[in-house]
Amino acid sequence: MVSACLISLVWLCSSCVSPKQIVYFQDDSGAKSAIQAAETYVPRLGPGDVLAIQVSSLNQEASSFFNPYSLMQTNNGRTQPGTPAGLPEMAGYLVSPAGTIELPLVGTVPVAGLTVAECSALIRQKLTAYLKEPTVNVRNQNFRISVLGEVARPSLFTIPNDQITIIEALSLAGDATIYGRRDNVLVIRDENGRKTFTRINLTQRHLFRSPYYYLHPNDIVYVEPGKARVANADRFYLLVPAVLSALSFIAIIFTGRY
Repeated sequence: MVSACLISLVWLCSSCVSPKQIVYFQDDSGAKSAIQAAETYVPRLGPGDVLAIQVSSLNQEASSFFNPYSLMQTNNGRTQPGTPAGLPEMAGYLVSPAGTIELPLVGTVPVAGLTVAECSALIRQKLTAYLKEPTVNVRNQNFRISVLGEVARPSLFTIPNDQITIIEALSLAGDATIYGRRDNVLVIRDENGRKTFTRINLTQRHLFRSPYYYLHPNDIVYVEPGKARVANADRFYLLVPAVLSALSFIAIIFTGRY
């Protein structure tokens, strides 16, 4: 009984995962050492986005009039990259359904369809009527991605720089676990009001050419559990009764002796 229990425990702890299933960026192109990377994704603003806008100029007192929202910082005084969505952030201007924001004195500013850089330039141009040599920093606080499944720290992350790759997203989540299927990662994306479902293979280098290499706002990355995870879970629940029986048997023997 005891030997059978030990054999079962060894079987339970053994892994059926091969290196080919967990190694990233394997060479699938023969002798090539470089590949053409995917085009960099630059998001554009739209209704529902929340813009954090910081204005400065030679006259700081005048600039403060255009900064009605205070900067809420994390405990160490800095906003960290990949901040989980629940942490405090900079309050901001909500982009209306018409695609506009309302700035003090300036009034209505159309921002839908612009990049963050284009939005900064447009606001700066409008502020030249009120400030001397203004500078404008704009950040979209609605750039968020979710990483779920077989990862160390699944969470919803706010991305401060409007750009993130699927590799960086997995890094924020602590990487896929040993049981995660790196060859079949699911990316769920909202495109023109429709949900699209695309499978990504992280074990091959052609990942860098994929249009899903750069993530979009509100993308969901799901790392599916592999067969080893399911098998180990099944083994655990099958072996628990046997292990408990063996321990009870050993306890009875020792109790009888002493």
